[in-house]
Amino acid sequence: MDLKDLPVTQRVNALVKALDGAKRTNEALARCSDGEQMLDVLLDASSRLGLGLTRWELQNTPPIRDWIWWKNKEAPLTIGDSKPRYQQDGGQGKPSPAPSEQDDPPRRRFLGLF
Repeated sequence: MDLKDLPVTQRVNALVKALDGAKRTNEALARCSDGEQMLDVLLDASSRLGLGLTRWELQNTPPIRDWIWWKNKEAPLTIGDSKPRYQQDGGQGKPSPAPSEQDDPPRRRFLGLF
């Protein structure tokens, strides 16, 4: 079976498992100054493993999404006037690469109780 045929979450999990104990890759990730450099290292690791992950998939799939936010020192959840960066199902609040307006219901705004 081709690894590229697996769902994105399983491919990301395979990448995470492959990174466990990969000394050189982990050192390269530690040297990265921001999330974009981390994505470059992770894309290279993904291509070497034949996982075929894209930059967008890595940015929006946990746990790598959370690693990137941590490296960028961004909060995984913002409250108040800022747009929430984290939703339980992931990908909500960020544009998807191929949006389909037919499948998405209109978003509701929560104005708060306070």
